[in-house]
Amino acid sequence: MTHAVLPHTLWFTRCPVPTATGIAADRQWLADEFTPDGITVRSLQDAAPDADRAAHFTHALPGLFREGGNVPALWARSRGERTRLIGLTWIEERQTVLVAPGSGIRGADALRGLRLAVPRHSIAIDFWRAMALRGFEGALASAGHTLDDATFVDVPADEHDGQWAAELAALRRGDVDAVYVKGALAVEAARRAGAEVAVELDELPDRRFRINNGTPRPITVHQQLLDDHPDLVDRFLAVLLRAADWATGQPDEVARILGAETGAGAAGVAGAYRPGTHLTLHPDLSDQRLALLAEQEAGLRAHGFLPEPVDVTAWADPEPLRRAAALARLQPAHRPSAP
Repeated sequence: MTHAVLPHTLWFTRCPVPTATGIAADRQWLADEFTPDGITVRSLQDAAPDADRAAHFTHALPGLFREGGNVPALWARSRGERTRLIGLTWIEERQTVLVAPGSGIRGADALRGLRLAVPRHSIAIDFWRAMALRGFEGALASAGHTLDDATFVDVPADEHDGQWAAELAALRRGDVDAVYVKGALAVEAARRAGAEVAVELDELPDRRFRINNGTPRPITVHQQLLDDHPDLVDRFLAVLLRAADWATGQPDEVARILGAETGAGAAGVAGAYRPGTHLTLHPDLSDQRLALLAEQEAGLRAHGFLPEPVDVTAWADPEPLRRAAALARLQPAHRPSAP
């Protein structure tokens, strides 16, 4: 049997959110794992300017591991990129619907008939727009309503710096009645804008109403890497599992890493991620998470974000995670970090 030559570089990319990949990178455990093989592990976010940063969305780089939002991951697969789904996490990130101060709008039922902000970005896959639509869709559905029960207002966002800046500016001007936001930077942006919370999606008892770009969040890898070097995929996942294990006993360190990953201050991190977030970083491919992702796929397809359907079950390959779990059990969670 002929073995493929080891790659010189493995790449990883993650969104600025809680991920085992981000923790493993912070602890330098990915470099520790693969340097003895002569393999350099590089972050797409921190790479040289000539790196294909678009691969974070297209996943057109065969040696790339991606732990990030499901909208680009599903879009890449829908476009025909040969990726495989090898893990899913579910981490609450404080999804909220914001309204103008003094508006008196409270509760999901009150969204009926309102003007809801939907941003428009000139990017290949407008995951911001998808998040807003799905966020409002979940909030309305929790009160027995549909998107037809509200008015959606396009908000051009290209000329605005900062997440949700365009939508919050539209809210201040009175052009819209409500804005969807999520995560640590959203907490800080809402405070700066003086906006008030009308709906806390995290408090809705049915998690189906919180399905969105990061819930559930996939880990994907290119089929070529999986075919040529399944052992490297297994080992990468095993490092992530050990990082998730380590995180369970390190809430303060996880909060610090989250601050670095999200670019938010301590108040933003504390406001976005509930106590216990450090316990939720383990990926799996449970039937429940796959079903939730299938609901997201159907929702994105209904809104025109996916050119072709994605069979989530067929996309998933549970074997690497099973093998990685066996590897992780053989090694301690606390790995020495490089100096």
